Amino acid sequence: MKIGYFLSSEEYTPAQLIEQAKLAEEAGFDGLWISDHFHPWNDEQGQSAFVWSAIGAISQVCELPVTTAVTCPTVRIHPAVIAQAAATSAVLLNGRFRLGIGSGEALNEHILGTVWPTVDVRLEMLEEAVEIMRRLWTEEFVSHRGKHYTVDTARIYTRPDAPLPIYMSGFGPQATDVAARIADGYITTSPDRELLQRFRDNGGGDKTAQVGFKVSYAPTVEEGVEQAHRIWANSGLPGELAQVLPSPRHFEQASQLVTPEQTGKSVTCGPKAEDHIEAFKPYVEAGFDEIYVANMGPHSVDMMKLYGSEVLPELRRTRV
Repeated sequence: MKIGYFLSSEEYTPAQLIEQAKLAEEAGFDGLWISDHFHPWNDEQGQSAFVWSAIGAISQVCELPVTTAVTCPTVRIHPAVIAQAAATSAVLLNGRFRLGIGSGEALNEHILGTVWPTVDVRLEMLEEAVEIMRRLWTEEFVSHRGKHYTVDTARIYTRPDAPLPIYMSGFGPQATDVAARIADGYITTSPDRELLQRFRDNGGGDKTAQVGFKVSYAPTVEEGVEQAHRIWANSGLPGELAQVLPSPRHFEQASQLVTPEQTGKSVTCGPKAEDHIEAFKPYVEAGFDEIYVANMGPHSVDMMKLYGSEVLPELRRTRV
């Protein structure tokens, strides 16, 4: 089992993301996730840097492998452009890059004014996008005339020696089945043992399964709950809202349905190492290969120190 750190592009500035990547390596984390957003989930988070610029900068200060969690290569950016961006990232990281993809959220993808497709169409687009990207990483000049995309004699000149691994997110049965069939690995944010087993049974086999979650380190539990609820109350929204709401203000309105008490029950908050260690237990027991943890709020440096000195050593000693 590997334990990584999740860089939240929605909450931290580019400089902070770079600093956190360095600190994560020093603390002993095994890898990095980094989110790819055009908008944050709400204005309180307040950031949303272009992920490909951040990855380029991180590659110069950190030796950890990086996975996008996740990029949508279908609507806002054409898959041929994502293929080039991912190939350059893989070169900069000396092969330590995995392209995590998903069917996207209206929050980020509606900005060009196109109709937000249904989930069936989004998954169909994603599958065609994967075909295009893999061809661009392995063939010379590529032309493609598909249902959703056209590529005309395109060639990526700067690319790694080996094709990039593609990991796909699956938060429900339909997406999980597609991920099992077309992806090299699986990404999710829930310790859902049944979905993970579905991925493995339907073609995922021994492919790597990644999962991520958030904690709220703070000097007190009360402060941790306050900052988690103020910055990330949207994490408590149910169902498909995360995929269909189009703007941060809509998430702010919907998040009023989430109470601080609900946040306190669902998020590990405060400074105690034993609480943070316990937070990993559902993900370990579900059987994930790699677990990524993000911090919410301004105390990331102290969180890294705690994890480096107490949490990571104990997790590796006991596997929870």
